[in-house]
Amino acid sequence: MSSVWIDHRMTPISRLSLLGLLVALFGISPTLANDMTMVVPAPLVDDRRQDATAETAVLAGGCFWGVQAVFQHVKGVSRAVSGYAGGTKESATYDMVSSGRTGHAEAVEITFDPRVVSYGTILQIFFSVAHNPTELNRQGPDLGPQYRSAIFTQDATQRRIAEAYVAQLDKAGIYRKRIVTQVNGADPFYTAEAYHQDYATLHPREPYIVFHDLPKIEALKRLFAASARSKPVLLTKAGAEE
Repeated sequence: MSSVWIDHRMTPISRLSLLGLLVALFGISPTLANDMTMVVPAPLVDDRRQDATAETAVLAGGCFWGVQAVFQHVKGVSRAVSGYAGGTKESATYDMVSSGRTGHAEAVEITFDPRVVSYGTILQIFFSVAHNPTELNRQGPDLGPQYRSAIFTQDATQRRIAEAYVAQLDKAGIYRKRIVTQVNGADPFYTAEAYHQDYATLHPREPYIVFHDLPKIEALKRLFAASARSKPVLLTKAGAEE
């Protein structure tokens, strides 16, 4: 039997239309869609590098729209790009990745200044407000391995920090379920199509963004006030003008 993955931008009766009906008919508060947000403990193992001005993190936590939007609002982040990690260059297109058979995960490549924000703090935000790390091969209404939770470490130091942090959070019993986040090596990252970049900023009224992504940004500003910036660091000129 072939697998069928549910994708929010392709199914006729999609989460967009469903959420739109909920907003229109019942006025449901968008904060209900992101009730997993909380401040998890900071990592006990971290590396606050003072000898570098730029470092890269690659994180996968469901639809890349929201993950990109969260980190575009973090101080010290200079660039956050939506893309695909974990598969080959030839199949790194949205249509192919959406099949769930290419091995990719929707991911975000984050460039940050480790003198301003550490890799450990990037992970703390990732586990606190950017996604739910206990959902296996899905994130909210998005189903399929392309929506898995994963950290693509860029070097041995990042792997050490990530593995120690997952173990720390699991041991502390922070979540009701076990963390399923994969800690991988530095698989190639492929930038997603232009229309996916800065999506949450360019389409703030889309029901999916309203319910699933704007609450993450608000949670970042509320729970990590010292690390949050009011205006996002955007990639596109159109986004910067919004």
